[in-house]
Amino acid sequence: MENFIQQIKTLSSRIERIKDSIQTEEATKTSLIMPLIQALGYDIFNPEEFVPEFIADVGIKKGEKIDYAIMDGINPVILIEAKCVHEKLHKHDSQLFRYFGTTKAKFAILTNGVEYKFFTDLEEPNKMDEKPFFILNLLELRENHLLELAKFRKSVFNIENVLTTASELKYTGEIKQFLNQQWEEPNDEFIKFILTDVYQGVKTKKVIDNFRGIVEKSLSQFVNEKVNDKLQKALSSTDGYNANIDVEIGKAEVAVTKEQELIEELEEVSNEPIVVTTEEEIEGYVLIKLMLKERMDVNRVYYRDNKSYFNVLLDDNIRKWICRLGFNTSNKYIQLNDELKTTHKLDNVNDILLYKEEIINVAQQFQ
Repeated sequence: MENFIQQIKTLSSRIERIKDSIQTEEATKTSLIMPLIQALGYDIFNPEEFVPEFIADVGIKKGEKIDYAIMDGINPVILIEAKCVHEKLHKHDSQLFRYFGTTKAKFAILTNGVEYKFFTDLEEPNKMDEKPFFILNLLELRENHLLELAKFRKSVFNIENVLTTASELKYTGEIKQFLNQQWEEPNDEFIKFILTDVYQGVKTKKVIDNFRGIVEKSLSQFVNEKVNDKLQKALSSTDGYNANIDVEIGKAEVAVTKEQELIEELEEVSNEPIVVTTEEEIEGYVLIKLMLKERMDVNRVYYRDNKSYFNVLLDDNIRKWICRLGFNTSNKYIQLNDELKTTHKLDNVNDILLYKEEIINVAQQFQ
């Protein structure tokens, strides 16, 4: 399993590096899609388990072909339709829908080599659902997504096992998508629902608009508090170390507060942007210290912030930087001080945990 996860991470880094140089569907297939199929353990040169241009007749149309089929004996179990890496996938769902109904396949994948949409027939037997039950983006890897992808490995693939989790995955994904939409821009109905137990007056349009900003702020604070609570629990369960970390967090919070006060005063005078160390950067710093605690004296770990990125260092030495956190834009990332200066995209600060071993390896090179 660990080897599989590392293969996918390596493929993710490779995709990030070469995707802009790929211009055709065929190049997407050979450079991006087939390496993933191989990572799943399938022999792409064995027609008994992998068939390119599988024939899937549709009605009176004969000889219709789908890009790939993963086989179980003479029958396909997974159909794969491939598009160029630069194409959006939503407009091609109907084509895969037609193919699905003419075969015995239980799963269908629509992909452009970066994004993979997994479909099955949860709503009506032998009829592909309109919405995927699982979406994987290889440039935005998450631990739970890697675990779901691992279920499609040849060595462990079991149709019934995947189907039992597909329904939960699908509706969990849709609920998360809905919550994400409300997080970014809560609609009137959602605000009205929130106000049901907190505001007894009539929920007029004006009232809803007045509460919109309050709801957005409340959601943000709620999530931040949950993340901080989870972090504190992790710290509290670390015997012999949590006290030092608590002190470190306390010092960092005080430093951030004092720094913010100074920044506000300086900006009033200079009208120029000043470096701001955010709570998110401090959370990332503390997570990294937790990762390193078993391998070295974490009192050696420091940070330095600047306008472009947040530096985590060993011995407060800029030449011994372990990693850089880029949290100043919507495109978050972590860059490691390894031989290739590997960079991984992050959805949130907790994604740093996905790269624990890589961070430890970089830090240990300076010991």
